[in-house]
Amino acid sequence: MEIFETKIPEVKIIKPRVFGDERGFFMETWNERDFSGVGIKSAFVQDNHSRSVQNTLRGLHYQLPPYAQGKLVRVIRGEVFDVAVDIRRGSPTFGGWVGRVLSEENRLQMWLPPGFAHGFYVISETADFQYKCTEFYTPSHERCIRWDDEVLAINWGIQREQKPIVSKKDTQGTSLNDADLFEA
Repeated sequence: MEIFETKIPEVKIIKPRVFGDERGFFMETWNERDFSGVGIKSAFVQDNHSRSVQNTLRGLHYQLPPYAQGKLVRVIRGEVFDVAVDIRRGSPTFGGWVGRVLSEENRLQMWLPPGFAHGFYVISETADFQYKCTEFYTPSHERCIRWDDEVLAINWGIQREQKPIVSKKDTQGTSLNDADLFEA
């Protein structure tokens, strides 16, 4: 596997080794020993799978301590623009974001440790999105920052004529300035 650094050092892009032939392909998407060797030392407790239609925007989601989640995310069908936002007050990259296209073709994964909000925008007709979590879903500690927060100014690549499909819960997210956040 290859690990690519991002402008936020804790967020990593992972490119698994893919072995293909006339039958198809094989790739390893998680190996504790290999990932630990590159600084991703996490025990995963929950796997999630979502399917979304084109123009769906999910996020920006996170959970507060003691139920903060790290996530290893990937797309198994379709294509999304995936975003990680540093929400650790005192961090040198606080309020910064990293975005990357993840797709079934490029097979890239993104690692987001606890302390980051996460969201994605579906580019393809549909997208199946999988993510491994380091902590169980805990609704009482779940929070959401608005995807269109002016302070974050995330460039989702959405054209003016497109209106993203956003859940009611996500439209009620808070601004970064009003959000419950992490301390670095």
